[in-house]
Amino acid sequence: MAKSKSVFFCQNCGFESSKWMGQCPGCREWNTFAEEPKIVTKKTTSAARREAAQPLALSQIQMSEAARATTGIGELDRVLGGGIVQGSLVLVGGDPGIGKSTLLLQVCRNLSQAGKRVLYISGEESLQQIRMRAQRMGEFTDQLMILCETNLGDIREAITKMNPEVVIIDSIQTMYNEEVTSAPGSVSQVRESTGVLLQIAKGMNISIFIVGHVTKEGVVAGPRVLEHMVDTVLYFEGDRHAAYRVLRGVKNRFGSTNEIGVFEMRESGLVEVPNPSEYMLEGKPEGASGSVVACTMEGTRPVLLEVQALVCKTNLAFPRRTAAGTDLNRVNLLMAVLEKRAGLGLSSCDAYVNIAGGIRMNEPALDLGIILAIASSMKDQPIDEKTIAFGEVGLSGEVRSVSMAEQRVREAKRLGFDTVILPEACKRQASQVGGIQLVGVKNVREAIRAIL
Repeated sequence: MAKSKSVFFCQNCGFESSKWMGQCPGCREWNTFAEEPKIVTKKTTSAARREAAQPLALSQIQMSEAARATTGIGELDRVLGGGIVQGSLVLVGGDPGIGKSTLLLQVCRNLSQAGKRVLYISGEESLQQIRMRAQRMGEFTDQLMILCETNLGDIREAITKMNPEVVIIDSIQTMYNEEVTSAPGSVSQVRESTGVLLQIAKGMNISIFIVGHVTKEGVVAGPRVLEHMVDTVLYFEGDRHAAYRVLRGVKNRFGSTNEIGVFEMRESGLVEVPNPSEYMLEGKPEGASGSVVACTMEGTRPVLLEVQALVCKTNLAFPRRTAAGTDLNRVNLLMAVLEKRAGLGLSSCDAYVNIAGGIRMNEPALDLGIILAIASSMKDQPIDEKTIAFGEVGLSGEVRSVSMAEQRVREAKRLGFDTVILPEACKRQASQVGGIQLVGVKNVREAIRAIL
């Protein structure tokens, strides 16, 4: 017989405790424990033991190339590492209304048109709602089957009967396992439901996409162990009121974790943006101070974006500092470097830094762009529109080298830029690219003197 009792789970990392605690011993977060019922089942010694797996030497393991299926969406294939790996479990998270269900329904459309059997399981929408959304995207084939169900037992039976090649679960927070007595969306249900789907994916060699809700902090709701269980974790970023979305891979067992995919939201669905640099630079002001183009690397792709800064005098005792699209603490650090090493009086000024386009970047190569944008706004002198800058800035004001300088310069040349401000240590590597002027700088003083 099963005996029910209450336990406490950390909603951040899944740590289990028999009593409530203010701070989790596992992840050290405060006020994350929630009470949930738990089923404790007595084990019987008469159960037959299955045959234990035997250890193998590395030379005895057979290697096979991972079979990938293209989704028909180039930006998504790039983030996945080349396509969908057979038998993989992919978690897609993002804010409400960002486009998670729309993207996956488009994937279902492309895969079904390619002749693959696809099962779309929804626990949030009715069949009529899904069809209304699908009518805006175009024609669908009968290879796509729709199921509205939240019971994992019934879902397992449907998957076993249909034997699809790809399954979409929308969303994991609505699924429930009858063996767990807690409510759907709780830590126990999310963890156990994901475990069942993991067994289905690996046991039946089916690729499964899971949609996950996010918390107000922007992380997937449920225990942190959820991200450890799956093979790939993708995050949909961007303002849902804006036209553009960024799909970022934060975990990928079959590819790079630094790739991003850029999409534009239209009436017919999400449309991929193959050249995000041109999109990021659209609407760049002409002859305005505090604006400079910087280059960052996302995986193997160089992305050019506009860094904006506004510096003005303040009458407040504590100047106001804000940053959108980058780390505020990094901006404060760079302003301190400017004041100490370049002699700019920023301690009595408000400062606002923005990465135009609604994208968030934290690569150190943006440091030099932020430095020059702040200095340009402080002196009210515009920077030449055909000039870009990249480089990491240290606390002593030195401009340090960054990786893939040659690829960054090639991207700048392709988009019509004439001058590149880069670290002196990267100049030799980037000199292989002809037809563009390279200005190597060793510190922030040289960088400001070269551009203003």
